[in-house]
Parts: sequence; C-alpha cells; structure tokens
Amino acid sequence: MNATMSLHDPTPPRKPRRLGLYLPFALLAVAIVAWSLAWVWVRGEAAHRMDAAVADLGRAGYPITWKTRTIGGYPFRLEVTLTDAQVRAPSGWTLQVPALEGEAYVYNLEHWMFAAPQGLTFVRPVGGPVHVTGRLIRASLSHPNARPPSVDLQGLDVAFQPTSGAQAFFLSAAKTVEFHLRAGPDDEGGVFASVDGGRARLSGLFARIAADKPIAIVWNSTVSKMSAFAGADWADAVRAWSDAGGTMTVRDASLTAGEALISTKGGTLGVDRDGRLHGQLEAVLREAPRALGALGESGAIPEGAAHAAAQVAQARQADGETTHATLTFQAGQTTLGPVALGPAPRVYDVR
Repeated sequence: MNATMSLHDPTPPRKPRRLGLYLPFALLAVAIVAWSLAWVWVRGEAAHRMDAAVADLGRAGYPITWKTRTIGGYPFRLEVTLTDAQVRAPSGWTLQVPALEGEAYVYNLEHWMFAAPQGLTFVRPVGGPVHVTGRLIRASLSHPNARPPSVDLQGLDVAFQPTSGAQAFFLSAAKTVEFHLRAGPDDEGGVFASVDGGRARLSGLFARIAADKPIAIVWNSTVSKMSAFAGADWADAVRAWSDAGGTMTVRDASLTAGEALISTKGGTLGVDRDGRLHGQLEAVLREAPRALGALGESGAIPEGAAHAAAQVAQARQADGETTHATLTFQAGQTTLGPVALGPAPRVYDVR
C-alpha cells in the first residue's frame, strides 16, 4: 500500500510593517516643527530684549531710532536689519546708518557681527556731518556681561567726506581703521586703536612736514576699575569710575605724519571733577619745533605758547632730531615741560 505523505503549506511571509519606514520621517517632521517654534520664540525674545535695551539707553540720554526693522535668518541664525538707524548722544554727537545688518547664531546669541554696507555718517556737535564709506565697515560684540564687553570695529579702504557746508575732518582716507575693547584680569580692560595708511587734510607748515606721506596712529592702553564704570550716561559712568580710583595706563601711543612724530611709551591718566584729563605722559617728539610752530600757525594753541614750547623743544633735542619732554595735564591745563599749551582735553561736560 502506497502511503502518501503531505507537507503543511509554509506560512506566507508577513508584509513589512510600514511603521519602521515612516517613523524616521515622522520624527524629523516633529523635530522641524519643534525647532521652528523655538526659533520663532527666540526671534520674539531677541526683539523684546532689543526694545528693552533701546528704552534703557533712551532714558540714559542716548535715543536710538530706526525706520524699519526686519528679523530673519531661519533656521540657524538671527539676522537683524535696521534701515535709517540713528543714535544721539547728550554731547551732541550723532551716528546715522542707512542700513545696519546684524547676525548671530541661534545657539550663541552673545556673539553678534554687524556690517554697514552703505557706510555711515557721524555728526559732530561742532563741525557738522562726515560721511564714511569703505570697502568694508564691520563690527562685532561678544561677552556682553563682561566689564567691558568685547568690541571690535574695523574699516578697510575708508574714506571720510564732510557733507556740504561742514568743516573738514582731519582725515580724508585710511587704509585701515581699527578699534578693540577687551576685558582683562584684575578688573582691567584693554583699549586698542590704530589708523594705518591715513591721508590727512593738512595745510601750511603741517603739510610741508608731512610731505604728503601717510598718517599712522597707534593707541594701546589699560584701564583699571572697570566694574566701577557704570552710570545713567557717559558723564555719570566716567565720574563713578574716577571716584573709585580708576586710571588709564598708556603703554604705547604714537602719531606719525611724515617726518613728524609724537609718541609715548608710558604714562598714567585720570579724569578730574571738572571732566578734564589729569596725569602725565613721557613724550618723544621728532621735528618738534616745526610741529609746534605749525600748531601755533593753525591756531590750535596760542602762538606765544607755541613759540615758547618750540624753544624748549629745541633746547632739549637729544640728537638734533628728537625731543624728550613731559606732557602734563593738571588743574585743567596742558603743559609741555614748563610751558602751558592750553586747556587739558575734556572727557565729559559738567552739567
């Protein structure tokens, strides 16, 4: 008898679950929605903080205005663009920027980059507006809670053009203009500034001394007691800083115009209760008699004082070209050696 064996039919394969196929896309969609909502919240928070800071500055006497403000940069940045932005200071100085562009990454809103692609205009209380253009005009702001915050300004191939009817600005152009502000140890701050390849608007004896050569300016200093530099406005902040014993130590400073040079490798400055500088700088001057004569000729200092200072410089020339002298700011006056040149520079106006 033949036995017939039968096998069970194999179980048909299950259809693949579609959950494993669609789950990654669903999670991605949820992440995109969550990130979009977070970005919208950050954008609103940034606008709120900006408005609060502007209000605080306005109450301190520094009103800031603009025509339009747009905030974009989705998904990973915040990009703020202001048109016709303007800030005014109690001293009468005004800064006007046709278009100001700011940018920061969403995950690092304490580091902002700024650019002024159409240039800017600063208005002097005496002298009028000067329009500034350049191949590049940019700035950065970071560590806003530090004293001081980190600030960097840079201009490349910069041109300075007074507007119609305004007084001339001492520079007409510069290859580079830089300013840097940094927090340091022991409640100190560093202030650095430089102008390289500058072209000055000079006349008379100054023009002959400079011989149409580039102007160079360097300033390197350290400021103490930075935590005390706070107040409702500039004058209050400087006064509080001075009352706390704040001083500026000048480490390196120089102004070169052709063969003329004034430099210092050391000195300490402060501000008195009248808002004027006080302290001393050990100065080195080259072509000092001619330069001082030019200052008298231009009316920058009285001609009698310029003549007397030129004689002192001539007598103190160490090698026939350079003069070593002490530049003193005291009791509201500036003196070079024993000669009074005029009032000490004013840091703020006493109200």
